[in-house]
Amino acid sequence: MAGKPDFTEDEWKELQQGVTGAGMLVSTAHRDFTDAFGEASTLAKQLAAQRESESQLVRELSETRGTGFGLVASPKELVEGTTNALGAAVAVLGEKAPDELEAYRGFVLDVATAVAEAKGGLKDEEKAAIERITAALGGV
Repeated sequence: MAGKPDFTEDEWKELQQGVTGAGMLVSTAHRDFTDAFGEASTLAKQLAAQRESESQLVRELSETRGTGFGLVASPKELVEGTTNALGAAVAVLGEKAPDELEAYRGFVLDVATAVAEAKGGLKDEEKAAIERITAALGGV
């Protein structure tokens, strides 16, 4: 099982940013201020729920604090940053911890889906964001 010590600081940041960025990407896909708080809470709860994962990597990533994106990141920066982080994460896991790749993909998609469903079910924009995330993960 792979964990934080198996990755460089930059690689670990990409892994973290992929997870939190996926949640943020879905949350910002459908602009509704009233949804933002519920979705942020769901992101935090989804991360906390994975602290008992069978995957050491997922357990350690579930301890992530912050998003890796500034408070003023534009939607374009969020999309590019997240998709780039996910692509880099898939590449580094494929190289260093291929046995953790499916657990990571599942973790990211679980977070994204939970955030999307947090307030009133999946909206078209959120579905599109999840499709983008899935593509960045290598088309799970």
